[in-house]
Amino acid sequence: MPVKIRLQRHGKKGKPFYWIVAADGRAKRDGKYLEKLGTYDPNVNPAEIILDIDGAVKWLQKGAQPTDTARAILSYKGAMLKKHLAGGVLKGAFTEEQAEEKFNAWLEEKAKVIDGKRTKLSDATKKSESEALAAEKEVNKKRVADAAEAKVEKVEEETEATTEKEPVEASTEETKAPTTEEAPDKESTEETKATTTEEAPDKESKEETKATTTEEAPDKESKEETEATTTKEAPVDASKEETEATTTEKAPDKESTEDSATEVTENKDSSKKEE
Repeated sequence: MPVKIRLQRHGKKGKPFYWIVAADGRAKRDGKYLEKLGTYDPNVNPAEIILDIDGAVKWLQKGAQPTDTARAILSYKGAMLKKHLAGGVLKGAFTEEQAEEKFNAWLEEKAKVIDGKRTKLSDATKKSESEALAAEKEVNKKRVADAAEAKVEKVEEETEATTEKEPVEASTEETKAPTTEEAPDKESTEETKATTTEEAPDKESKEETKATTTEEAPDKESKEETEATTTKEAPVDASKEETEATTTEKAPDKESTEDSATEVTENKDSSKKEE
């Protein structure tokens, strides 16, 4: 099996990093290799390639077969062009100095292309960053404007609330005023109560007069008893006393009338007993 120029994978998951090696075609991809020719990093743009051009040309001249990816890398770096120029020198088409001049001119042009690509990429990144910054500024301005509008609306709502509260407070003060006017009515009721309490002694005086009349009642009873003793001596005088007792029954007070009624009944009982 011929020797192959291929890529040997290294790096971590999601971020590969390759070695460019010359290895036996029967060996594993990441196994033993004969010579390391360079490295290839596809994680940056443009891709970073480090290659030993003279070593790659030597292996190519010996018959090593590059893989498709390895061939693209070798042509990108100029290894395939240098092998072609070396074949022209062997055939005597031009000298080695002329081949070196052609190869250097090609490298300069290739470097210019690579630099142009890098400048385009950097300009694109700067443009995207500036656009993102402008969009962010617009968003910030919009947020500031919205915040200012919200503050204005809040102030307007507060002013409206205060204007609404003022009539309500005025109405509450008006309602409080009639209640204060009603307070004298309470005082008048207290005065009427005081007058009723003043009238209470009059009732007590009436009760005292009634008590005095009841105290006088026993005196009448003693008189009646004496009169009853006299009726034993003269029955005719008892009838006269009964008529007198009936006349005395016309007293204005209710209690005196009740006492006279009881006296009449007692006199009747006594007269019956005497008969």
